[in-house]
Amino acid sequence: MKLVFATNNANKIREVQALIPSHINLLSLTDINCLEDIPETQDTIEGNAIQKANYVKDNYGFDCFADDTGLEVDALNGAPGVYSARYAGPQRDATDNMTKLLQDLGSSSNRDAQFKTVIALTLNNKLDTFTGICEGEITKAQHGTDGFGYDPIFRPQGLKNTFAEMSLTEKNTIGHRGKAVALLVDYLNTL
Repeated sequence: MKLVFATNNANKIREVQALIPSHINLLSLTDINCLEDIPETQDTIEGNAIQKANYVKDNYGFDCFADDTGLEVDALNGAPGVYSARYAGPQRDATDNMTKLLQDLGSSSNRDAQFKTVIALTLNNKLDTFTGICEGEITKAQHGTDGFGYDPIFRPQGLKNTFAEMSLTEKNTIGHRGKAVALLVDYLNTL
């Protein structure tokens, strides 16, 4: 089975490739010559995932899955949420985003947050979605050098380390994307 993963994020591809069974041939956007930026204009995480999956199917004809992920912080009324990648501006810089988030939180005692990933799958002219959530908290400073995005300031509930202090295997086991991909893989294995 061939499936396109609609992302240009090499870190996401690496995380997901480690979870997908070997009988599924995972193609990147580059593999199908999709070099343009796929629109992400919806106001929800689920909406963006669906929009990206449909874009690849409609414009390139490939069965596809796409994800969108957001960090939802309680004290910021769910922000940055759907705007996580561009929270500090259109440059989509992870360091800028973390700096802005830590400044916006300030000394707030409520550091509760969750990562949410929604995967939209277009396969055999059908659309399905799979959601993974990882609850945790925002640290007061960056810790660790692995991972990407907000990983250095997100500590999963009940653990001492941030995502950036974990191996890829550890993160995939408890993380939002790993949970969503596990649901996707379970579904694909039923076909």
